[in-house]
Amino acid sequence: MTKIDHLLKQTCEWLRGTGPNSDIVMSSRIRLARNLEKFPFSHWASKKQEKEILEVLETAVLGSELMKGSLYARMAEVDDVDKQFLLERHLISREQVVHPEFKGVAVGDKEVVSIMINEEDHLRIQVMQSGFNLQECWRIAGRVDDSLHKRTQFAFSPDWGYLTACPTNVGTGLRASVMLHLPSLVMTKQINRVIQAITKLGMTARGLYGEGTEAEGNFFQISNQITLGSSEADIIDNLERIIRQVIGHEENARKVLMKQNKELLMDRIWRANGALRSAYIINTKETMALLSMVRLGVDMNLISDVDRRAVNELLILTQPAHLQKIEGRVLSSAQRDARRAHLIRRRLEGR
Repeated sequence: MTKIDHLLKQTCEWLRGTGPNSDIVMSSRIRLARNLEKFPFSHWASKKQEKEILEVLETAVLGSELMKGSLYARMAEVDDVDKQFLLERHLISREQVVHPEFKGVAVGDKEVVSIMINEEDHLRIQVMQSGFNLQECWRIAGRVDDSLHKRTQFAFSPDWGYLTACPTNVGTGLRASVMLHLPSLVMTKQINRVIQAITKLGMTARGLYGEGTEAEGNFFQISNQITLGSSEADIIDNLERIIRQVIGHEENARKVLMKQNKELLMDRIWRANGALRSAYIINTKETMALLSMVRLGVDMNLISDVDRRAVNELLILTQPAHLQKIEGRVLSSAQRDARRAHLIRRRLEGR
């Protein structure tokens, strides 16, 4: 059994289904971009320099008091299924999967902290919490950042702040994001108006797996776009204010559905529940859509024999790499569809 296999035995921090506003907010995340002094950015560095950056940062990260005992892997030594598995758990980015040479990842206790080496920037510090909890994410991220500052020197300009490979990250290097479940705004056809409004306010909305992904299962990841010219506190406060408004819109949409279209809402929820409990073959996209409806039923107290955490876990356990890790072998697409349906039936039956 590899070290990565041990992650299967635990629930990701961001899937626990607890924390403030966890009926609508699945998770909160803070990501800090940092680069070493006296080295070119990753996309300009030579292979020799990339190797040196990796070695320097491995020493700094694994020597940090806050990351002691963490799982660490060099991406070039991780097989394709494990790479996809880490991506599905939001511990690495697509960039780490596509170009694995001279890249690494360290995963802390309970998967709260993950640190990527030689991604777009030399260092990406990521902290995730369940529910609407950006302040706690920032507190932890700040501690990790401070501990690494003591062990290495980051590229910093008195005029511009932290220097990063992408201009949109220059300044604080901070990207804050919140994952929301917004099925009622989708059902009432208000979601496009809401997304347009937050875009005008300098935010961006993406899917469950971030940049370049669609919002399957009615999950939307909302984050700040620019870091330059704002403090960390300002960025977080601004995002929190906008997220509270989005939460309010979703809550109102749920009330409207219950008042004006209760039968339609109940039909959607219970059809989804029935389909998941009886299907023998099901693909990822359909699974996401149906689990979204069941989660809505749980959150609105319309389904009582399933809890939020169980639904959240199924959202990840039914992903392709997770199914293959559970089975301990590579599965064809057809085999995955059958094993996915089997897993869902057993979990919803409480087994």
